[in-house]
Amino acid sequence: MLERIFKLKKHGTTVKMEALAGCTTFITMCYVVFVVPEMLSAAGMDRGALFVATCLISAISCIAMGLYANWPVGLAPGMGLNAFFAYAVVLGMGYSWEQAMGAVFWGGIGFMLLSIFKVREWIVDSIPKGLRIGITAGIGLFLALIGLKSAGIVVANPGTIVGLGDITGFAQVMASLSLFLILALSYRKMKSAVLVSIAVVTLISLVTGQVQFTGIVSLPPSIEPIFAKLDIMGSLNPDMIGVIVAFMFVNLFDTTGTLIAVGDKAGLADENGKMENMSKAMVTDGTASWVGAVVGAPTVTTYVESASGVAVGGRTGLTAVFIGLLFLLTLFLSPLAGMVPGYATAGALLYVAVLMTGSLGAMDWSDLTEAGPVVITTIMMPLSFSIANGIALGFIAYPVIKLLAGRVKEVSVSVWALAIMFALKFIIFGI
Repeated sequence: MLERIFKLKKHGTTVKMEALAGCTTFITMCYVVFVVPEMLSAAGMDRGALFVATCLISAISCIAMGLYANWPVGLAPGMGLNAFFAYAVVLGMGYSWEQAMGAVFWGGIGFMLLSIFKVREWIVDSIPKGLRIGITAGIGLFLALIGLKSAGIVVANPGTIVGLGDITGFAQVMASLSLFLILALSYRKMKSAVLVSIAVVTLISLVTGQVQFTGIVSLPPSIEPIFAKLDIMGSLNPDMIGVIVAFMFVNLFDTTGTLIAVGDKAGLADENGKMENMSKAMVTDGTASWVGAVVGAPTVTTYVESASGVAVGGRTGLTAVFIGLLFLLTLFLSPLAGMVPGYATAGALLYVAVLMTGSLGAMDWSDLTEAGPVVITTIMMPLSFSIANGIALGFIAYPVIKLLAGRVKEVSVSVWALAIMFALKFIIFGI
């Protein structure tokens, strides 16, 4: 049966290899069950219910990806967009988390439709490389700011807007240790570096009495406080257009890039470079985004950590099914997740920020018509505390700079359309 569904022999793999790959990927990405609930609880959502929602949607998405698309990739709520959800849309803009979840729903529906009608590939191909780099790096800086703020390393300062906090405090020292451990262990090729770092800092906090032991295994908490509580109609507010577009397009760029990178490493490309079942993988990912909003976990995306499973032999969707089953088992570890302090996960946010800002290395800085919009996009995300505004300003700047430089032919129709839409949004509805 497994051979018929996953075509193991064709892909040169075995059940044992797929199981090993699934365990490897799970270990590298399971930190999301600790980080995401901590992050989203800041938006007023129930932390126990968030833990269950994160495990459930991750399991459902991974198993669906394996059975439908036969891809060896793991899916879970994304770090960058969940930070945007909690800190920018809810805390920054003042929307309720129910309205924000409604915006995730509409963004997911749009994302799915773009995938079904194959518009997604056209959009990705027509968006300049520079803007894609700027969006990725900008989210990285946005995550860095959130991580530093949550750890108390960066604090508000009325004179200089932001300032340095008390870096000698226990939480600040532990957050720093978390980041240092992740970077050092990742350099040493330890695939579970993030998980080990969270475990070490939590253990230190437990020994020093900063957190209390509440057990390891129990029945999962109730998901009722957040399940199907999204405000679908309330999110159809003109002021939220930019938010919905941000959820849709950031996920589009992030997921597409991850699928291409992991698919290439898994040998899923034919002699012409076309990926096997790529459209099915995209539809699965797009569907998971709006289903996640219903379950109570914002914006599900494909994780680049999937490359770790591919590196040890994962080649088919059976790898993804094993990942999903492990997420289901994690449902019974809620007491362990509840013990993890916020500063233990701050290092994970900063680590992801390091990886994402690394995309700036691929930029051609000698071309100022490309570099300018990249810098605008990148710095305006953290400075405006909004991924949506950063994307909007970058898309407006790009065609205007190209036009004034006499290189308007380099601007695609889709970029002009988005630039005009974002400009009208600012003019009519403000920020």
